[in-house]
Amino acid sequence: MVERELAACVNILAPCTSIYRFEGQVAEAREVPALFKTRADLAGPLIAAIAAAHSYRTPAIVAWFDDACHPATASWVEAETGAGN
Repeated sequence: MVERELAACVNILAPCTSIYRFEGQVAEAREVPALFKTRADLAGPLIAAIAAAHSYRTPAIVAWFDDACHPATASWVEAETGAGN
């Protein structure tokens, strides 16, 4: 996603245990969460690209929008996601 300029950065976090309800059953799985830093206008394309590449039939992909961001971080995300290119 970084190479495709859909995200400026991805943080791949430590494996965790997820407990969830799916198809009427409680399940448990070991998963590796990831945080992608991108622009709001790229959230849809990024979500679609992650879903297309993901092995789960129903991947948990959620976007959180934050209006409060350090200006240098916002500028960096803009520059690294093809904004203005």
